[in-house]
Amino acid sequence: MGEQKAVIKDTDMAEEMQQQAVQCALRSLEERGVEFDVAARIKREFDRKYNPTWHCVVGRDFSSCVTHETNHFIFVYLGHLAVLLFKCG
Repeated sequence: MGEQKAVIKDTDMAEEMQQQAVQCALRSLEERGVEFDVAARIKREFDRKYNPTWHCVVGRDFSSCVTHETNHFIFVYLGHLAVLLFKCG
């Protein structure tokens, strides 16, 4: 998949959590590449590391309108793929 540049479009996460999200997404893309598997892995890792309940959407073309816990939201592009990760519930 090569070197991906992360472009954070919107977030209210602390810097450290942002870095964890981007690194987890990059690792998942390198290892899996399939969008569903990437989303599932990011969700599992964040549920484990930051407690449930996280939600993750990965894709090239989607719209969203979500309610999330404060300081637990990021929307980032990794190359042509968008990653939406947020905690709710």
